[in-house]
Amino acid sequence: MKIQTMQDLFVEQIEDLYDAEHQLVKALPKMAKAATSPDLREAFESHLEQTKGHVERLEKVFATVNLKPKGQSCPAMQGLVEEGDEIVSNTEKSPLRDAGLIAAANRVEHYEIAAYGTARAFALTLGIETAVDLLQATLDEEVAADAALSELADSRVNDQALAISAYGGR
Repeated sequence: MKIQTMQDLFVEQIEDLYDAEHQLVKALPKMAKAATSPDLREAFESHLEQTKGHVERLEKVFATVNLKPKGQSCPAMQGLVEEGDEIVSNTEKSPLRDAGLIAAANRVEHYEIAAYGTARAFALTLGIETAVDLLQATLDEEVAADAALSELADSRVNDQALAISAYGGR
């Protein structure tokens, strides 16, 4: 898609997000299965349900600009998902893997926070108030998910990973 207007740029952003969210719908169950911590598994499963809601919200955003929802390939999310896959492949199932999964998930959340913040700013500039509200709701959930992951890491997982490392790590 050739971008010639602010509207085109906005559409490109929401198409990117739509693909990114679909990639996460596929990746989150794998992350949940790879987690050893029941709390982390639950966080991933909960975020999967939220992510499905993010897809639905994006579909409403597309409707506000009279477009059918479609994704544009999001290589950034593909790379972030691949990094999470590498953590799983290269780390024994343990709290150390959980710490790595949280790090990978935090990177995903930060990407989404930036992308939703940008899309929201563009919608605001374009005067698409309904889209602003929908994108803000998702942005708020992404910020909360990032904070919850960080809290889980700081309160338990990182200390458990350190203990494991002290007895068998490098």
